[in-house]
Amino acid sequence: METQTDLESKVKAIFKKVLDIKEEEIVPGAKLDESLGIDSTEMVEISVGIKKELNVALKDNELKKTHSFSDILAILKSKSV
Repeated sequence: METQTDLESKVKAIFKKVLDIKEEEIVPGAKLDESLGIDSTEMVEISVGIKKELNVALKDNELKKTHSFSDILAILKSKSV
C-alpha cells in the first residue's frame, strides 16, 4: 500500500501530464472543473492514466470533473491503492 505522499505525487504527475499545468496549481480542495478547467475529454485521460499508473479498477464515471483533487485521493484510498 502506498503512502499518502506517494499516492498524491503520482496522481499530481498524471494531472500535470494531461493538463500541462504546474504542480502548485493542483491544490487539495480545488474543484476539477471550476479551478482547473478540466473538460470531459481530459477527465477521461486522467482516469485512464490513474488506472494504468496505479493499477486500480475504476468505473467509467467514478472520477467526475465535479470532484476535487482530495475527493479523487479519497476514492483511491478507499480502494486501498
